[in-house]
Amino acid sequence: MASLPQDKLDALETRFQYIEAALSGGANPDEFAKLSKEHSDLSEIVGEITALKKAQRDRASAEELLKSGDKEMAEMAEMEIAELDEKIETLTQSIRILLLPKDEADEKSIILEIRGGTGGDEAALFAGDLFRMYERYAASRGWKVTVMEESPGDMGGYKEIISNVSGKGVYARMKYESGVHRVQRVPATEAQGRIHTSAATVAVLPEVEEIDIEIRDQDIRIDTMRSSGAGGQHVNTTDSAVRVTHLPTGLVVTSSMKSQHQNRAEALRVLRARLYEAQREERDNARSAERKGQVGSGDRSERIRTYNFPQGRVTDHRINLTLYKLDKVVAGEALDELIEALITENQAAQLAAMEQGN
Repeated sequence: MASLPQDKLDALETRFQYIEAALSGGANPDEFAKLSKEHSDLSEIVGEITALKKAQRDRASAEELLKSGDKEMAEMAEMEIAELDEKIETLTQSIRILLLPKDEADEKSIILEIRGGTGGDEAALFAGDLFRMYERYAASRGWKVTVMEESPGDMGGYKEIISNVSGKGVYARMKYESGVHRVQRVPATEAQGRIHTSAATVAVLPEVEEIDIEIRDQDIRIDTMRSSGAGGQHVNTTDSAVRVTHLPTGLVVTSSMKSQHQNRAEALRVLRARLYEAQREERDNARSAERKGQVGSGDRSERIRTYNFPQGRVTDHRINLTLYKLDKVVAGEALDELIEALITENQAAQLAAMEQGN
C-alpha cells in the first residue's frame, strides 16, 4: 500500500485547527457559515488522521515493550502490535479514499428523469416501478421527492416522469443510476406467459443554482400551450403549460404541472440542470482516458442493469454483480448494496489511477 502524503495531512490538521479557533473567536455571519461548512467537510478526515497518529504512537510503545526482556509483557506486546497493524492499515486506506478528489456535484440535490424505452406499455410500467423504487429508497434516506412533470402510460406507469430529489448528498449516491435499465418478465398483458424484455432510461442530473449556470433571456424562447394528458389533478384546461427552448443548444423543456408562472420556473430549473450536465460531460470527455476505468460515467445509452423477475435476480453489468434479492432491490431496501459496490469499485479505480500517476 502506498504511503500517505504526510505534508498534506499536516496541512489539513493545521487548517482544521485554524477553523476551530476562528469559529470559537466569533467570526462574522457570512464567514461563520463558510467556515462551518469547511469544518464539517474536514472533520471526518481529520478524525481519521488523529486516530491513525494515536495508533502509530501506541504501536511504537508496544515495540518498546518487546525490548523489555519480560516474556509475558513481550507476548502481550506482540498481540497488541498485530491488532494495531490491522487498525493502521484500515485507517490508512480510509484516509486515502477521503483524499480522493471530490465530485463538485456530490452534495447537490438532483433532477431525476425516467422514460419508458423499448417495450411499449410494459416499458412504461417498468418506468413506474423504477420511480417507486427510487421513491422508497429516498424515503429510507430522509430525502424528499417532488414530481415536476409526468406523462402516464396507457396501461399504467409512465412514458416519462421528471422529479426533484432533494437532500444532503443525493447526487453522490444516485449518480450511479444513470443509464439504461432492462427488465425481463412476463407482462400482465401477456396471455401466453412468455417472458418479454423491456427497458427504461434513467437520467440523474445534479440540480444547480442560477449562479452555477446563467441562462440569458435572449437565449431562450418561451411558448405557452394547453396542457394535455390522461386527465387528473395535474392537467389544466387553460393555456398554462410552458415550453422553453434553449436556442444555442436546441434543448427543449416542457412543464405542465401547475400555474404558468410556476411552470416557467420549473422548466428553467430542469433546463439549468441539463445544461450543467452537458458541460460536465464535455469536460469529462476531454478526460476520457481517466474515465475509462471508472464506474458510473452517467452515459445514458449504456445498459447498466438487468432486473430478471423469473429468476429473482438483479445484475449490474458494470461490475458483474448479481443479487438474488430482486424484491428487496425493487422495494428500495437492497438498492444500497448495489450502490455501495459501485462506489467501492469507483474508488478502487481512482486509487489505482492515482498510484499510476494519472
